[in-house]
Amino acid sequence: MIIAGVGVGPNMMTQEAIEAIRNASVVYGSGRSIELAEPYIDGSVHEIENYRELHLLPRDAVVLSTGDPMFSGLGKFAGKDDMIIPGISSLQVACSRLGVSMTNLTAITAHGRDPTPARKLLVQELELGKNIFMLPATSFGVPEIVTVLRELEIDARIYVCERSGYPDERIAGGTVSEPPVAGSILHCLMIVR
Repeated sequence: MIIAGVGVGPNMMTQEAIEAIRNASVVYGSGRSIELAEPYIDGSVHEIENYRELHLLPRDAVVLSTGDPMFSGLGKFAGKDDMIIPGISSLQVACSRLGVSMTNLTAITAHGRDPTPARKLLVQELELGKNIFMLPATSFGVPEIVTVLRELEIDARIYVCERSGYPDERIAGGTVSEPPVAGSILHCLMIVR
């Protein structure tokens, strides 16, 4: 199987992913990933019903992963003989839009999982002086991050990057005392020191 990153939003797909999708006889993905890749799909298309059964798909199937498959994406389901094609991730877009270098940055995801390990990693990396990029969870977002920053007495800028790549993309910045508010479930966070 080929797992192809379709990017975080429209026009965020690599040429390699476009070619794989165009040449696929069968394509699988989430509703959102199918929508992003739709202009390039010539074969049959199916919405994924059970992500844990991806290994049962036909060998020539192309599986669409929003953003980049290796950052909180479907790359974790790849077998040793599967191919992974990168996509432009929310991490890359946020860093570009905000002018933040990736060299002193830690990427953390709490999305779709228990946020306890994400909180522990957040504290550890903040104590090391790192900037943070985060895919939040509904139970671990801006309010919880502000609490951590206050506990550690760290003054930082906090950014909410929403709907990256879409026409209604929005970036809201704030501080620990006046944090930004997310208006969309499609968002990521940046903590910049």
